[in-house]
Amino acid sequence: MTIFLIVLLAALVFEYINGFHDAANAIATVVSTKVLTPRQAIALAAVFNLTGALMGTAVASTIGKGLVDTSVVTMITILSGLTGAIIWNLATWWLGLPSSSSHALIGGLCGAAVASAGGDWGVLRWSVFNAAKGTSDGLWPKVVLPMFTSPLFGFIGGALLMLLLTMLVHRLRPRVVNNIFGKLQLVSAGFMAHSHGSNDAQKTMGIIALALFTGTKSGAFEHLPPWLGFLRTPEFVVDKWVVVSCALVMAAGTAAGGWRIIRTMGHKMVKLQPVHGFAAETTAAAIIHVASTLGIPLSTTHAISTSIMGVGAVKRFGAVKWGVVERIVWAWLFTLPVCGLIGFLTMAACAALGYR
Repeated sequence: MTIFLIVLLAALVFEYINGFHDAANAIATVVSTKVLTPRQAIALAAVFNLTGALMGTAVASTIGKGLVDTSVVTMITILSGLTGAIIWNLATWWLGLPSSSSHALIGGLCGAAVASAGGDWGVLRWSVFNAAKGTSDGLWPKVVLPMFTSPLFGFIGGALLMLLLTMLVHRLRPRVVNNIFGKLQLVSAGFMAHSHGSNDAQKTMGIIALALFTGTKSGAFEHLPPWLGFLRTPEFVVDKWVVVSCALVMAAGTAAGGWRIIRTMGHKMVKLQPVHGFAAETTAAAIIHVASTLGIPLSTTHAISTSIMGVGAVKRFGAVKWGVVERIVWAWLFTLPVCGLIGFLTMAACAALGYR
């Protein structure tokens, strides 16, 4: 029970860090275009992250039971995976790099699971056909493939929408365009924050649900007093209290802001006007919303970053500061393997000390 409480605390810490680490995903463009002040933007993002987090649990189910063999998962496995994700998120936040919290969590969990299985990579569910849905689940279709397709969709989608908007407004005065899209960007920023919450908050829900299922399966909750009976979860389900807790913690983290990453995305990659911010946010939010509906734990960071790049490339290819983009891409590429390694080493160290 003590270990479960530690795991629960670590999961909520990760969710809080995720909130301020990825706050830039929703509000960097609306701040950089000066449509909202930083405080107003954070308040908007916090509210809509909360509403998004309360919408469905498809992504939570993918994270909790769709990526690794749950028979090898213990509380220490989950704690080791969370450790890897938290360390990476804090490191990239400190460096101002918008890396993926999703891939950090997935990498940490997978690395810890492999260590729990004594180095057996077979515990990773690369691709499993789901006969009930007629679709494939697992790491390849729901993590690795979207890791490449979502940035591509973001870049192309952002560029195409920006081209369309340019054709529609090219005869209007810049002041009129800014006024129109300054108002529309409030809608796109809210949609982006809502979509972010619908995907990112669910990942921690899945981890907590997995911890509850693991604790029940191992017998750790057998002697709980009646008032704690809600912790017993003989089947993998995401309880309402888990959903509400994660939603509130993510909203609180978002309210704390993430200024280092906001500066990178909102100012360092490309100079944006309201019409550019609207195009980038709308593109990314649409991609994330579809992924959440399909239960795909998408990187919201990849979606919004590449949408900004696509919009900037249409404005002028040289307007994108590709040196900054290169640093971001390297952070993306290293996230899964580095977090997997940290999760693996943490689990291996715990096992060597007798904690499994």
